[in-house]
Amino acid sequence: MVSRNTPVLTARALNRATLARQLLLRRTPMPAEHAVAHLVGLQAQNTKPPYYALAARLADFRPEELSTLMEARAVARIVTMRSTIHTHTADDVLALRPLVQPARDREVGLFRKGLVGVDLDRLRTVARDLVEERPRTPKEIREALLEEWPDADPLGLTVAARCLLPLVQVTPRGLWGRSGQVALTTAEEWLGRSADRPATADETVLRYLAAFGPASVKDMQTWSGLTRLRDAFERLRPGLLTFQDEYGAELFDLPDAPRPDPGTPAPPRLLPEFDNLLLSHADRRRVVPQEHKERTWKGNQAYRTFLVDGFLAGIWRPEETKERVTVTLQPFGTLTREQRAALEEEAQRTTAVVSPGRTCDVRFGTV
Repeated sequence: MVSRNTPVLTARALNRATLARQLLLRRTPMPAEHAVAHLVGLQAQNTKPPYYALAARLADFRPEELSTLMEARAVARIVTMRSTIHTHTADDVLALRPLVQPARDREVGLFRKGLVGVDLDRLRTVARDLVEERPRTPKEIREALLEEWPDADPLGLTVAARCLLPLVQVTPRGLWGRSGQVALTTAEEWLGRSADRPATADETVLRYLAAFGPASVKDMQTWSGLTRLRDAFERLRPGLLTFQDEYGAELFDLPDAPRPDPGTPAPPRLLPEFDNLLLSHADRRRVVPQEHKERTWKGNQAYRTFLVDGFLAGIWRPEETKERVTVTLQPFGTLTREQRAALEEEAQRTTAVVSPGRTCDVRFGTV
């Protein structure tokens, strides 16, 4: 129960605190590998978003830095939080995947009608042997499993293999300027080692708060896809600070984490589709104004977004040729002359990072 005396954090105060944790108030010289660890992974449903996410956050980032880490197997792409693909450090691939296994088990349960008669332990063994012999495409995995269980639902078999095993996407998939079809093997096979130990709920709560706090129990459950995390927060409560938001929800935070003054300037930022800033809280009003909450998606397609004064303010898209990048910014409302100029400068900077040597034209359109 939240006490009447619990300090209240406004949406703007939460916004500035979250932006500071997300490295979006000012770009930091942090190495890419450290940033991926600090942010507890980067959404990677598509191959380019992790690169754009770091371009918005790091002072000296170049896409080749992350690509080199991926090629060296220091980071990898794997299904973790919310049953979506994330780019994680090798340590987090091994430690976090077991933590979210209960959510993956629930996902298998959704396909139980199509898996009648399928021995899941046997499926795990067959799939492991298959992908550890050599990386396999989802189609190859599905076809091999159908030979064992011809009457099973093909999609259910594929989902079960993905959920029961920690499957990583091997390179060249995800490399900058290169790519390839999805091919999968186990994390242990790809990284050449097993986890020292799985991550615990308690230590992951602390890491989540460092990257996304102040936050509620529901916020972390939204981010992770896990349930029943209240006990972990209660165990940690003596060492945490507590606040409430303007709607009375209890928020937890690390005592020494940054909580900047709500008046701290927040420069514009261009974010990729699926950026975790927009997906990692149950209540997203700290970043997404209520009137814009349905405007970043169309069907199952997410748009690239941009921030003005720290809040979601529009969508953007790049159109590339060999010589030129045209960035079209589509604001949801009216921008001041100063805001338009700052956005144009940010678009130029982003293009210089991800498309060096190309001319950048910035245009403003309507949604």
